[in-house]
Amino acid sequence: MWYFSWVLGLGLACSFAILNAMWLEVKDSDARAKENGFSNH
Repeated sequence: MWYFSWVLGLGLACSFAILNAMWLEVKDSDARAKENGFSNH
């Protein structure tokens, strides 16, 4: 059953990496919009 925890941990790590990359893209696009004088609010 060691493979179950290994696969679960790997899936969790991949999910975290994907969400982190998405968050950084949103943060970067907001910074660029403020730099150019645009606002989405």
